[in-house]
Amino acid sequence: MKPFDEIYYDRRILVTGHTGFKGSWLALWLQMLEADVVGISLDPQTSPNHWDLLDLDMADRRQDIRDADAVARIVKETRPEIVFHLAAQPLVRHSYEDPLTTWSTNVVGTANLLEACRETSSVRAIVIVTSDKCYENLEWVWGYRENDRLGGHDPYSASKAATELVAASYRKSFFHLPSGPLLATARAGNVIGGGDWSQDRLIPDLVRAWSGGKTMEIRSPNASRPWQHVLDSLYGYLLLGQRLLEGRAEFADAWNFGPDQTDSYTVQSVLEHIKPHWPRFDWRVVETSQPHEASSLQLDSTKARQRLCWNPMWGFKEALNYTAKWYLRYSEEGVVTSSEQLNSYTRTLEQC
Repeated sequence: MKPFDEIYYDRRILVTGHTGFKGSWLALWLQMLEADVVGISLDPQTSPNHWDLLDLDMADRRQDIRDADAVARIVKETRPEIVFHLAAQPLVRHSYEDPLTTWSTNVVGTANLLEACRETSSVRAIVIVTSDKCYENLEWVWGYRENDRLGGHDPYSASKAATELVAASYRKSFFHLPSGPLLATARAGNVIGGGDWSQDRLIPDLVRAWSGGKTMEIRSPNASRPWQHVLDSLYGYLLLGQRLLEGRAEFADAWNFGPDQTDSYTVQSVLEHIKPHWPRFDWRVVETSQPHEASSLQLDSTKARQRLCWNPMWGFKEALNYTAKWYLRYSEEGVVTSSEQLNSYTRTLEQC
């Protein structure tokens, strides 16, 4: 059995945010599936970065999604059949520093893309990637479901909730007709994996401290998050895209793709689990005042498990193991093992 029944083979696919961490892994997977991929994105924000290291041979359009005319022109020229929208300002702490860019990128940028899709008849399916942080977080001990209240304390979280509302509005106002594309939104947890060098994320910060021989500063050691490997979330997005391309209107909805409830661990636990892989690093807790971040967050992915038959393939320890090995090979040998790890993941899918 081949994943996705070859539905992506030779498909014209648009990926926004393809130079980012998650977007670059998605572009790699779609190329492995022999899709015809075009990307819209800004330049990578870090050096090194996963996109440049992959060196993929695909159409690469550098464009700010806040420019509505430019986005519309690219969508019209490339005439995609399905769009995966991952372009965003993705960092909570940066949203405190630059809230207007966060709001305009995440909300207006999404509206620009949806309007361009509305005017392009080739588009049959759209998957908008938001975040588990789109929920009004009441620090519950159970996971949030797709019909729970949207919200957000910080500008990033609130902008992702607003993105969900923009998507729902387009679905109900414009895409409900038989001639319109099917639109779904996807909410994943805290993704980890090789190739992420973003600021103010646990694993990239850890890598920088480890490679530089420095002590890592931890601000919220007891904060609990639903950690998952990036490929588990992308597997969900691709399954969802498959159903939309098949014309299954019942899947044009919001979906959670979170790890098992047992894979929600504290920051402290992540560090303790990964230290055997990188014994040279150490950390200390920073006591200074920090911007508000939720201390607990979990997703309930029952809907995706039952209706999409999606299940995470790599648990917490496997995800950390593959992540640690990716950075270790790159640090010691300069080898990028993304394709090798993706092949391992797809073999796991084929065996299920």
